[in-house]
Amino acid sequence: MRISARADYAVRAALLLAGAPKTTPLKAEFLAETQEIPHKFLESILNDMRRDGLVVSQRGASGGYRLARAPEDISVADVVRAVEGPLVSVRGVRPPDLTYQGPAEALLPLWVALRANVRQILEGVSLADIASGRLPDFIHTLAEDPAAWSNP
Repeated sequence: MRISARADYAVRAALLLAGAPKTTPLKAEFLAETQEIPHKFLESILNDMRRDGLVVSQRGASGGYRLARAPEDISVADVVRAVEGPLVSVRGVRPPDLTYQGPAEALLPLWVALRANVRQILEGVSLADIASGRLPDFIHTLAEDPAAWSNP
């Protein structure tokens, strides 16, 4: 699985918004500069997040963006889906919509299991978890495996 720059930037921007006071919108320029994200690219990402109901925008001199819900109510999966669509697809198709024949039949449960694991991880971590530095125990358990840090 590959995490795109778009998804990475979206989560990073959302984390800055999660750390801001609820009533204080942050300007896109500030978010872009702070996280070294190209400003125009970030504007597009924020628009996707706004359309998906994750952020609200406010116009004017004191305008900007803020989270539409509490950070504990927004998962990493919510953010990634807002900017990328489904978490796992094969050739642009969601695993349950695939069919295989012959020796490839066993691929379907493999892709479904992959999707289930990705969902478990990304849906199981909220913006508040990351912003507070208190990731769920299952994340620490997975990350403590030395094999998780090596590139085969």
